Order: sequence, then structure tokens, then C-alpha cells
Amino acid sequence: MSFQRSIYLTTIPIPEAVAKARQALDRDALVLRETIPSHEAVGRVTAAPVYSRYSSPTHHSAAMDGVAVNAETTFTAREGRPLELKLDTEYRPVNTGHAMPEGTNAVIMIEQVVQVDEQTITIEAPAFPWQHVRRIGEDIVATELLLPQNHQITPYDVGALLSAGMWEIEVWEKIRIAIIPTGDEVLDFTTRPEPRPGQVVESNSQVFKALAESWGCVVQRVPPVRDELDALASAVDEALDDAHIVVIGAGSSAGSKDFTRTVMEHAGSVLVHGIAAMPGKPSLLGEARGRLLVGAPGYPVSAVICFEELVRPLASWLGRRDPGSRTRIKVELTRKAPSKLGVQEFMRLAIGRVGEKWVATPLARGAGMITTLTKAQGIARIPMHSEGVEAGAMVEAELLAPEAELERTIVSVGSHDNTLDLLTNELMGLAEPYRLASTHVGSMGGLTALRNGAAHFAGCHLFDPETDDYNFPFLAKYLPGLDLLVINLAIRHQGLIVAKGNPKNIRGVEDLARPDLTFINRQRGAGTRILLDHHLKQAGIASDTVNGYEKEEYTHMAVAVNVLSGAADCGLGIFAAARALNLDFVPLARERYDLIIPAQWADDSKITTVLDLIRSEGLQARIRALGGYDTDLTGKEMSPRMGLGRA
Repeated sequence: MSFQRSIYLTTIPIPEAVAKARQALDRDALVLRETIPSHEAVGRVTAAPVYSRYSSPTHHSAAMDGVAVNAETTFTAREGRPLELKLDTEYRPVNTGHAMPEGTNAVIMIEQVVQVDEQTITIEAPAFPWQHVRRIGEDIVATELLLPQNHQITPYDVGALLSAGMWEIEVWEKIRIAIIPTGDEVLDFTTRPEPRPGQVVESNSQVFKALAESWGCVVQRVPPVRDELDALASAVDEALDDAHIVVIGAGSSAGSKDFTRTVMEHAGSVLVHGIAAMPGKPSLLGEARGRLLVGAPGYPVSAVICFEELVRPLASWLGRRDPGSRTRIKVELTRKAPSKLGVQEFMRLAIGRVGEKWVATPLARGAGMITTLTKAQGIARIPMHSEGVEAGAMVEAELLAPEAELERTIVSVGSHDNTLDLLTNELMGLAEPYRLASTHVGSMGGLTALRNGAAHFAGCHLFDPETDDYNFPFLAKYLPGLDLLVINLAIRHQGLIVAKGNPKNIRGVEDLARPDLTFINRQRGAGTRILLDHHLKQAGIASDTVNGYEKEEYTHMAVAVNVLSGAADCGLGIFAAARALNLDFVPLARERYDLIIPAQWADDSKITTVLDLIRSEGLQARIRALGGYDTDLTGKEMSPRMGLGRA
């Protein structure tokens, strides 16, 4: 089989891509009917109308415990003038659900009956015909339509089916999806591998599997197929023998070893090569032997967009299911989100309620960052014709979490610190848990969020050399007039994170001017970057002489990973990040990391819970155990010129 490099010529909008696939598939020929036991039919879709065999009830029955009577014989009963009734001739005892005795048409509740003797009762109110009686067919009438075709069966429907004597039911077969991971660098997770540089553990198939099973599909996954054209073609051909949809994982971009398009063209035809979406652009749709072929991108977020936006509507259509929709709310963006014209962008959001409004902070936008989905509470779609959304704009968000969960979300925007991870875990362990949605945009970004009323608190560690103080000079400058509570979370140790053994013999900031060193920086507005600039100035080093100064990361752990991987020789960060990855550390300074809390939230249960936790000895001990933290001030309210708390 020959191979040509795939080139994107035209990308099309997602709805157009879905429509093309629907037009190419014969649903009636592809998806068959089957008969299954009714009691096993929850979640299945009826393939034909269902008509009841029995009525329900099948007879007139008592709806209350009491006595069955002929209502006409009770019309003379009055309060103060009780009417006597004799057993067997004028009344019969009945319990709820009992068949009504012949000659009776009403039930008098037992509470309204006075037992005179074993044979006699009295009543002081007349009964009316069919009082407390369930008539035959009151619920279901034999031969009537019970369920229409293409109806998804609920647990309640099962009860109705059995009550109506429907022991079996005709349904559409479940949509079968085969998933074929590909790539020489892809390791089979079932073998519990130890990846080497350039290798990745295959996980997309399990995300696909969980999603598809939640849609009622049956999923089969094969071990990863190497980048060999004949091997992939053979795997696809075998999957087409049974599956309605065959998903080829990765191999859908324009790389020289991406065989998906070639295999699709060999097996059938390519319908769509590229969608106008970001992430998700390198998605393919095709048809072979009357079945749907899908080429999913390798990057996790791109793969999810492909699966949810293309596969879900098509699988739902094949299975005659409603694809469903997520809850949508209006949210206010905490910061600007630029976008590219010509593509629909799926922007992941951290969402919480701050006061009377929902606020959302865009998360990192890399297509390979699956954790942006694990951390996201929602997704917003930036239209194709838009160049982005400004800070403070209102956008519609599709919720990935229940709205009730968002009500118990604490919104933190500001500087990153590993202690926030501890706090996140402790909050979720409470009897009534809270979720901490922490967005890392730097200390200055956190102050901006507070100014805009878009966060419950901000993590901040801004040092002012002129006053030798932390945070308060910046609060006075950027948040004048705002009533704030400043609570210390920890004193932390900042320094240069270097490789194990410090092979480059880095001793201090002065070494950053060495031409043989590469540095990894924090983003603009981060307190760590401000600290670096202060020390560079003290050392008389111009920033443009630092090799890598312009390369930015957003968290201390990301800086440490750059050093661990060899992408950088060093970076400024906290000791805890270096220790977590078994790296070495060159101390530079101690600094104060505070939580800046608007006073209006001080009595909010979310904030009082946070403060109770950080003031607990248990959490403080765990902070100290991270290494590189002092907790002498933890939980205490700070005041101007307090510095590090030393006299």
C-alpha cells in the first residue's frame, strides 16, 4: 500500500462535518433490531411502538385499607345519626390492593369506621361511588400505546412494561465502537509501563470508552498498533467486521507517519479531513462498508473535542437517542481570552459563584493538557468570527459539573503555591466538602481579580524593596479603598531549582549571567518573577543577559519539571517544588505568602471553613512536611510593615 503525506486543504465547521457523515451512512441498514427481556431494558431505545397486553389494575381494587360497600346503601349516614352495616351483606373488610368484592363500588377508610361488634360497624358519613377504588385499567388499558418507537427506556418504564404483561421488548441494538490506538511511541497502559523519553502511556482510549459507555454504547479497544501501514489497515479491516464506528486514535494530523487518511481511503472514503475547531482541528470522518470511520487527534483535549462534538452526535443519531445537552449559565470572564479567527475555540473554565454572579477564569489552552478538563467546571465556545473575549465579558458556559457543586466552589485566583493543593484536598475531605478552584495567574493577576469582584481570595507574595514589606504596598496602590483581610498561609523558601547534584555548580543569582546556563522564568505579574527582578537588580544583571529569561511557566512545579527534563538548567521557585521532584535547591530568600480576602466574604462559610483549616495544627504540620515552609504566622492576620514577622 502506498502512502502520501496528509495535507490539510480545507477545514469545515463541526455541524457541517456531522451532516456529511449522516448523509453518507444508511442508518436503517446499519443498526439492527433485537428482542431483550423487559426487565433488562433500562437505557435501551424502543425499535417499535409497544402496546400493552394487560390492563393495570386488571380488576377494580381497593386503594385504602377499610371496608368495601355499595355506595348507594350508605347515603342515609349522617354525623350524629350513624348508620349500621352488617358483615358480608352490607360490607366486606378489604386491604389496599384487594379486589373489590362483587356488589361493592366504594371503600370507606378504616379510620372512619366504628366497630360495634364482630358483625356490625357504624359510619357517620356516606360514601360516593368509586370512592378510594382503583378502577380496572385506571393506569394502563390493554391494547393501548404504552411506549412509542425510538423512546429511551427509563426505570419507571420497566415497571409499566411488566405491569402491562410485556415480558420482552424490541429495541435497537447498542452502537458498537471499536477503538484502535496507534503510534510507535504509544505504550499499552495494561502492561503498566515505565515510559522513556519520547514515549507516552496510551490513555485516550479509556476516556473514549468511559464517554461512549455513558452514551449507552458498547466499546472494544485493541492494544496500540505500531506505525505500520499494513498493520493499521488490517486492524481497521477486522474492526469493520463488527463495529458500527471505528475510531483510530492519533495518526490524524499531517505528520509523515500519520496513516489514518491513507487507511480510510483504502478501506472506503474520507468525508472530512479537519474541522474548524481549536482544539480538535486534525479530526477525520470517513465511511467504509457502510460504517463510520473516525480519525481522532492524539493530543488529549483535541481527542475529547473530536469525540464529544463529532462521535457523540453521530452515535446518538445511529442509536436513535437524544444526544442530550449540558446545563448552560452566563459567566463573567476574569481575564481576557484572545482567539483565532476562522475556528471555533473550546475554552476550558474554572467557575464559581462570587456574590451574586458566576465568574470564570480561562484555564491553560494547550491541546495536550488533559488536566485542564479535570480541573474545569465548564467550557465556553468562542465563535469562529471572533478574535477573542475581553476581561469582564459575559459568555455562555456549558457546565461539566452540577450547578449545586459550583455553589460550593471557592474561587482562588492568584499566585501558585503547593500548599493550595494541600488545602484543596483537605476541603474535599470535610463532611460537607468544598471545592477549591485555584487559577494560577500570578500575584498581580490575583489582585486584578479581586478588584473586579471575581474571586473569594487571591494568593499573593509581592515584595516591596522600598518598605521591606509584603503585599500591603501593592494593595494600597492597586486596590485603594477596598476593605481587605490579609491572612498568612506560610513563610516559604524561594531559591534556584537546579538538577540533582547541581552539575552546573550554580551558587546564586550571579550565575544566571553565565552563557552556559539556561533559565526558566515565571510569567509576568508573578510574585516570583518580581522577586527575581529585584535580585537581578541588586546583582547588577540585566534581564536580557539571562539566557531563557523570556521563557515562562505558570507554576513552581512546571519550573521544576523543566529542570528535571533538562529543558532548563535552573529556575526560581520554592523549595517544596524542588523536593517533590528530587532536585537540588540553592536558597535565595524567605518570603511571605498571604491570602488576600475581601472583607465582604469574611463571614461566608466558604472563607470561615478555609480559615479554620489553615489555623488547624493538622494542616500546618502537613505544610511543614512539604519542606521549605515555616508556619509561625500561618492563619494569623497580617498588618502593614509586618514583613516576615520578626521584630
